[in-house]
Amino acid sequence: MTDLPVSIGGTSPQFHAVVPCAGVGARSGAAGPKQYAPLAGRPLVAYTLDALDRVARLASVTVVLSPEDAQFEHVVPGWAGDRHWVARCGGDTRAQTVANALGELMQRGVQAHDWVLVHDAARCLLRPEWVDRLIDACGDDEVGGLLAMPVADTLKREQDGRVADTVDRRHLWAAQTPQMFRLGLLRPALACAGDTATDESSAVEALGHLPRLVRGDASNLKVTYPGDFAMAERLLQREVER
Repeated sequence: MTDLPVSIGGTSPQFHAVVPCAGVGARSGAAGPKQYAPLAGRPLVAYTLDALDRVARLASVTVVLSPEDAQFEHVVPGWAGDRHWVARCGGDTRAQTVANALGELMQRGVQAHDWVLVHDAARCLLRPEWVDRLIDACGDDEVGGLLAMPVADTLKREQDGRVADTVDRRHLWAAQTPQMFRLGLLRPALACAGDTATDESSAVEALGHLPRLVRGDASNLKVTYPGDFAMAERLLQREVER
């Protein structure tokens, strides 16, 4: 178990959001990267960034793109600025992309004791109050934590296309994002876990830490499959009409 970073020189830690945006969206059925697919008249990722931009306590929001990405500035014009950062350092996997982004944050002066909130670009229904809830719950935590939801459905384990057994869902939670950890903990955690880490929490868990579970919201869905686009568009359109 690694030592947890603490405040340096009495300075209060800052909060920085990282949005991995280097994927190709192979499972989405979209014509191109799903983060740029149109939803209710806007690109998917624009909703994600707008929600994070409305979280006043975030010192920065970094979008992490593939080095070959030539679309972002066209679909989200005028994004880069003092608080809005763009980093073309995406890797072949999510873990590599986030790890590369942490190196970029360090070059920009982010400290080991500062908090990093990693959020999926495809979770475009994010609300600022959910991010504030996570910060409130984990800002003084020794480890950090993540938004998640208790599993409500009955779970079945499959074998050869048939039900092998029913999984006890008690104490099971479905992970969401943002996931919030100090840079000085998350960076070595990802380095140790490598590409086996499916999310930031799993990398931190592998070091022996126990991240805090913070209740999220069922609407915080990740747009992954073709049917998810229609559901997200209905929910976004409902918000636009309010």
